[in-house]
Amino acid sequence: MRARLLLPLLLLSGCALDAGEGFAVLEPTVSAGYTPLPSRDVGNGFQQLASDYQVRVDAAALGVSHVELLSAATGGGGGGGGGGTFDPANPPPGYSLCHGGHCHRDDGALVDYEDIQAELDGGGGSSAVTLAALHVDAELDLLASETLTPECEPDCELPRGTVSRARWDVTALRLQGVVKDRRATPRFEGERPFRLDLAVEGGEEAEPLMELSAPLDIPSDREHKPRVLLALALSLSPTVFDALDWAAATPGADGVVDLGAEENEALLSELLEAVAGLTPEAEVQREDR
Repeated sequence: MRARLLLPLLLLSGCALDAGEGFAVLEPTVSAGYTPLPSRDVGNGFQQLASDYQVRVDAAALGVSHVELLSAATGGGGGGGGGGTFDPANPPPGYSLCHGGHCHRDDGALVDYEDIQAELDGGGGSSAVTLAALHVDAELDLLASETLTPECEPDCELPRGTVSRARWDVTALRLQGVVKDRRATPRFEGERPFRLDLAVEGGEEAEPLMELSAPLDIPSDREHKPRVLLALALSLSPTVFDALDWAAATPGADGVVDLGAEENEALLSELLEAVAGLTPEAEVQREDR
């Protein structure tokens, strides 16, 4: 009799604890595009900049290795709060070279600003956990507004938790276009073609050009519909060129301004800072299986 009573209990227990059963199933897409603004249209494809220059983008691509879906997690550890406010210009001990949303840690790791602030707030007890990584591994044509369906690693079944942030690892930025000056007394004559061909080397182990971060709120539990349709999108607009002083650019022998050349380092820095300040968008829909 005792064995007959234990059998159904064991069956129920096994059903509830099936290994590998996800709490939500992810169906992701990743897209990126360059979006001209109607309010800045000055004809012939040119867009008005805040600096009174006008720019036309003829080709553009963004390389993305992967997008990590992160869950904020708090571990044990001592310390009350009160560690101060994180300042990228003056990082705490153990961190240096803060740019693009992250700092270099002494052990070589890249740590997001939010995680460093969490350490300061909680006495070192907070970290981010990767629930899934979306492998894009492609350069997206920004003028074609490409949409890709990436693979999930380890898989698209999410464990219990809440996706609180998406972190894009950008590995390449390629641009080609023309800029001119609209002022009555122009800072340079005629039109200046420009290009940028910037990409990291070294494969998956290489440090990305920059990391872009977007907040999310995607619970993975038994209380919400399990099918998660997640559309992640990044939009670049002419505003990323607003801070560039094109009159200070040095054209090459072919008359083209190479933003990746050493003599144009200041312009490149301004451009990368503007792109790194972008926040990707996310649209989430939940459905039954």
